[in-house]
Amino acid sequence: MKTEWRIFTIIAVFLAFAAVLYAWWTDAQLGHVDWVGSVALTLSCLLCAMCGGFFWFVSRRIDLRPEDRPDGEIADGAGEIGFFSPGSYWPFGIAVAATIAGLGLVFWQWWLLATGLVSVIFAACGLLFEYYSGTRRTAEH
Repeated sequence: MKTEWRIFTIIAVFLAFAAVLYAWWTDAQLGHVDWVGSVALTLSCLLCAMCGGFFWFVSRRIDLRPEDRPDGEIADGAGEIGFFSPGSYWPFGIAVAATIAGLGLVFWQWWLLATGLVSVIFAACGLLFEYYSGTRRTAEH
């Protein structure tokens, strides 16, 4: 995780510099600051800083991974990475619900937006609890 937090921190510093430079440049060229671009660059900087801070926090709590060690070999990272669902329909349900919510936002139909957001919550809960209920529940011995 050392590599990840360093990359995100470098990008955040660059975006902070770019936001200040952009605000100064537009003020000098146009006579006023372009707030849309300045705010977008600032929020991008904050998002990268948030991701970098998360990776930094996690990197302090876990052991070094093979890709973080200078003497790490490719074979050190072999093995099981994690569990991935072999066949789940919940991601499709989340996509449909997010599309409904997006259409409600675009056309400013509050009832469609509310329906989509509630559907996103239910679909996310379905994805989260997929292996805790129903036929896919693990057998308890």
